[in-house]
Amino acid sequence: MATHASRDDPAPSSLPDAVPLDLRNLTRQSWKLGSRIADEAGRLGKWRHAGGGWSLTAFEATEETLVLRLRTPVGRSRFYGAIESEFREAVSGLSSSPAWERVDADA
Repeated sequence: MATHASRDDPAPSSLPDAVPLDLRNLTRQSWKLGSRIADEAGRLGKWRHAGGGWSLTAFEATEETLVLRLRTPVGRSRFYGAIESEFREAVSGLSSSPAWERVDADA
């Protein structure tokens, strides 16, 4: 489900509580845009939730930005835009969580 915040709304997008990442500059992307970037971009990393069916994949969008694809337990994909440097700083929270595991090479 897309967020319906106005441009003046200071509340940023956020990942579900199941994903232990603290990204302050996160934006929700449309499925169409996120899918296109995911199909064409290089993958930076993939993580899987041990018991909940969630998965998170990071894709390089530009030199400074990336797109995150979050797959829900029911198989839906949600896409988010993030600043790559902010993601790299925050990914330690995901890596140190006992509920999440890395399923490919380091980002």
